[in-house]
Amino acid sequence: MSDHEAAWPVDIRVAPDRKSLTVSFTDGRSYRIEAELLRVRSPSAEVQGHSPGQRVTVGGKVDVTITKVLPVGNYAVRLAFDDGHDTGIFSWKFLSELGAAKDERWAEYLAELADKNMSRTH
Repeated sequence: MSDHEAAWPVDIRVAPDRKSLTVSFTDGRSYRIEAELLRVRSPSAEVQGHSPGQRVTVGGKVDVTITKVLPVGNYAVRLAFDDGHDTGIFSWKFLSELGAAKDERWAEYLAELADKNMSRTH
C-alpha cells in the first residue's frame, strides 16, 4: 500500500474566496489545491473519458470556484463548481496524489492548453 493509499484526510477546507481546497492528511501532509486545477483534472468521465485517449482538455476555468464539498461514503468527496460541473468523485488517494504532484500536473495542463491553442481565460 502506497503512502497515498494509507493516509486519510483529517481536514478538508474550502478557502474563503472558494478558489482553493486545502486537504490535510493523518500522516502530516497538507496540500492547497487550486479550484481551477481540481476542475480541469476532475476524475469525472466528462473530463477523463473512458480511456486515456479520451481525456478532454478543459480551458477557460481561471475564475472557477468550488460551491460544494459533499461526502461520498468514507473514501471521497464530490466537488461542485460554479460552472455547473459536479460529477467528479475525488477519492482521498486522488487528492493526495494530485496535491503531491500539483506542480507537474499544472505544467502538463498549461502545455496541453498551449498545444491545443486554448486559454485559461476562455
